[in-house]
Amino acid sequence: MDNIHPIFDSVLSRQDKEKLLRQKAVVIWMVGLSGSGKSTLACTLERDLHGRGFLTYLLDGDNLRTGLNNNLGFAEADRRENVRRAAEVAKLLLQGGLITICSFISPTDEIRQMAKQIIGEEDYLEVYVNAPLEVCEGRDVKGLYAKARRGEIGNFTGISAPFEAPTNSFLELRTNEKDLAACASHLLRTLLPVISANR
Repeated sequence: MDNIHPIFDSVLSRQDKEKLLRQKAVVIWMVGLSGSGKSTLACTLERDLHGRGFLTYLLDGDNLRTGLNNNLGFAEADRRENVRRAAEVAKLLLQGGLITICSFISPTDEIRQMAKQIIGEEDYLEVYVNAPLEVCEGRDVKGLYAKARRGEIGNFTGISAPFEAPTNSFLELRTNEKDLAACASHLLRTLLPVISANR
């Protein structure tokens, strides 16, 4: 590591980029079980913000596992590393002034705290997309719960691996009580005052 010389002090500041983009950069970290609606809400939020002139980037767990994280499995250590890498990428995008939307199961408090520490508590907005296991399993849009029940997928969150529900999120959206359109509208209304600081 002796030959590494970071140049953080000589690059353009995040504030310079936020001023250019006329937005306040944050990381929106969306957590919840598979099938809770995370990815759908993340995509909807990105489109809504883009339509209002905000520059965003969406990091999705499945997408990252096709490239950056394609060498990781689903054991506990791999899940942790998956989130660590995602948080480091989100931090870089944050420094570039972007509003970064992250969609990851993030099953334990320890993993979520790690992400928050990497990104910075003041810039980490956790959104808990909450739907009971039976609702997520009933949706089973990817067929994953059925495979997990048959033992074809190991370490599957909610079935053979734990999910610790967040207790102190920036926002909780109950997708079993309101439809996704209502949840997306609530999410957008809550975020707009936060990210519009330079407008």
